[in-house]
Order: sequence, then C-alpha cells, then structure tokens
Amino acid sequence: MATMSPSPEPVYPDYETETSQTSKLIKKFKETPFVPIGMAGFTAVVAYGLYKLKHRGDMKLSLHLIHMRVAAQGFAVGALTCGVLYSMFREYVVKPKE
Repeated sequence: MATMSPSPEPVYPDYETETSQTSKLIKKFKETPFVPIGMAGFTAVVAYGLYKLKHRGDMKLSLHLIHMRVAAQGFAVGALTCGVLYSMFREYVVKPKE
C-alpha cells in the first residue's frame, strides 16, 4: 500500500512568504491612491444615508434609497476616474521619455 509523504517542495513556489497581506495592501494603495479614497467616500455616503434614513420626512423609502445609491456610485466612479487620470498623468507626463 502506497503512503503519501509530504513533498519537500512547496505547493506554491512563486508565492512570496516574506511579504504579508498588509504590506501588499499598502503597496497597492500607494500605486493607486484613489481606490481607498473611493472606498472611503462610498462608505461615508452609505453611512450618511443610513443616518438620514430616520429623518427623511415624507420622502418614500425607495426614493431615498435610490438617491443614496446614486450618490454612493457617483462618488466611487468619480474617485476611480480621478485615479485613472492620475495614473495616466504619472505614466505619460511625469515618466521620463525613453
């Protein structure tokens, strides 16, 4: 009967064990700074919308939720657009010509 012994080579040889997930996340945030800004803005708009949910007056719930969704999506899309423009600026304007 054959027994399975643990193999000495790692399962994922290309995986970097020395870098933690936090350092990878920080590196990604430095490369694309507008992504966390968009995420924070989206969260802020949703939190504000939930707070204002009790004080919406005679506005229908569905209408309030549609307004908050549009505002949150607008903030996220705006931040992503700024991020793309920033990366294009960094790639084509600031980067020295070869």
